[in-house]
Amino acid sequence: MSKKSDPKLIYAAGGQEKADLVFKQANIVNVFTQEIETADVAVKNGKVAGIGSCEGIKEIHMEGRYLAPGFIDGHVHIESSMVSPSRFADVVVPRGVTTIITDPHEIANVAGREGIQYMLDDSEDSPLNAFFMLPSCVPATPFENSGAVLKAEDLKPFYSHPRVIGLAEVMDYPSVASASPDMTAKLTDAMERNANIDGHGAGFTPEQVNVYRAAGITTDHECTTAEEAEERVRRGMYVIIREGSAAKDLKALLPAVNEKNSRRFLFCTDDKHLDALMAEGSIDANVRLAVEMGMDPVTAIQLASLNAAECFGLKEKGAVAPGYDADLLIIDNLEDMNVEAVYQQGILAAENGKVLQETVQKPIPPALTQTVYVKELSEKAFTIPGNTAGHALVIDYVPNSIVTNKAEIALPVKNGAFQADVNKDVMKLAVIERHKLTGNIGLGFIRGLTFREGAFALTVAHDSHNIVAAGLSDEDMRIAVERVQNLQGGLVLVKNGRITAEFPLSLAGLMSTASAEEAVRDLTAVEEGFTDLGFSGDFNPLSALSFMCLPVIPSLKLTDMGYFDSEEGKHVSV
Repeated sequence: MSKKSDPKLIYAAGGQEKADLVFKQANIVNVFTQEIETADVAVKNGKVAGIGSCEGIKEIHMEGRYLAPGFIDGHVHIESSMVSPSRFADVVVPRGVTTIITDPHEIANVAGREGIQYMLDDSEDSPLNAFFMLPSCVPATPFENSGAVLKAEDLKPFYSHPRVIGLAEVMDYPSVASASPDMTAKLTDAMERNANIDGHGAGFTPEQVNVYRAAGITTDHECTTAEEAEERVRRGMYVIIREGSAAKDLKALLPAVNEKNSRRFLFCTDDKHLDALMAEGSIDANVRLAVEMGMDPVTAIQLASLNAAECFGLKEKGAVAPGYDADLLIIDNLEDMNVEAVYQQGILAAENGKVLQETVQKPIPPALTQTVYVKELSEKAFTIPGNTAGHALVIDYVPNSIVTNKAEIALPVKNGAFQADVNKDVMKLAVIERHKLTGNIGLGFIRGLTFREGAFALTVAHDSHNIVAAGLSDEDMRIAVERVQNLQGGLVLVKNGRITAEFPLSLAGLMSTASAEEAVRDLTAVEEGFTDLGFSGDFNPLSALSFMCLPVIPSLKLTDMGYFDSEEGKHVSV
């Protein structure tokens, strides 16, 4: 994208020409010096022109309110909101998020290049600045079947797009460590363009961090302890502090942030559902929580703006200062952090929690609404043969984490087959391949989901997004899976052979085609329906289940090819 000097901006800065807009006597959040200064802020042609005593064609008297830079989400999968990019913008912009760094990894695993192109297109005419990182690992590993394979040559043409700024989370550590030709080509293509390269270092040792830094990878959003975060920062990485629906790491990581290293931290949501975004917020929720935990409010805003902008090379974003984009927030106070108004390049985009004009959703290619293909399920599709010992390997779910443990548990054996055990909080788990009609069904068990009856299934199953189902009844599981197929994607709850709630996700099996209001209504109905299945956990069961298929996260996960033990680096038997 070409840059050039703007004479009118210069004239407005020098007082030779009136500004388009002036915020009079604003309490300016200065993220450079971490102080509050009171002055006028002038805006011309979408940029901050000057700070001091200014006159404008339009003037807004701030009356003690704060003017802060727009918030930046340092790593987000729009697909996890379960609405399209245009609908997503309508939800997060009123919360003060003016820029996101997004990775279309989820839809790319389903629909490859066509999926990436749709996300770029649908985010085009939006009040949200959506910068894209190209999916580096499609599929994430060779231990599961996805809907697409993206090589370096498939990604390379996308770098010509002005909003593509790098290579997204590199999660295939073995390919990096062995300098595999395709991974090396992907890293090289990004480096040649001085583009950003995101990491994904779940459970990494210090030596593995060294490997990633040597490969040119500069960020990590997978830290779960303060010690891990400190290790990354010492090696020159940025740590992106995540607070999403499934993984909530902010409380654990915030103790790692201090006056000496705070510039190496930023915030992200990664994966956050629509209802949580609408109820809690996005990056504004991260900022509020950090302040509640004792972080200085200006430091928290710095993490949410300037740090993220500098991390990703967005030189004109992230601050209230001359020459910076006028992506600005009017905030009532720095404790509650309520965003009253949002300006995108000097134009009012949202006020009092609502966008001024809803974004128009782009037409969806028909191929993206027909993505669920499953062979007919037999009566014994979910049968797991038992053993003489009566012990089975079980995924041990850790609430509000995507890291799991593994356990061997004695389970009932009936007619030579293992059974779920409600008394031990063990449900049967199945992953059904849905892209290429392979007929693959991976089977296992999971402990800790706290359901008492029924089953549920969904097509949001990171990262290959096959169908994942959990249940205490094989028949309920079958009904749920078949209904998900008929919907061409979605979330379905079943109890005693009857569908009790559903949420269609016909856009790649990941997103609703409805408005945000309609989508959250259906999602809320599903989540309320969990109570009818006896759910009693303090976590989101949809998020929990969707991450039980991600083999790059320790320690035991289930794919369409069976259990995968990341510690052993191979598939293992029930």
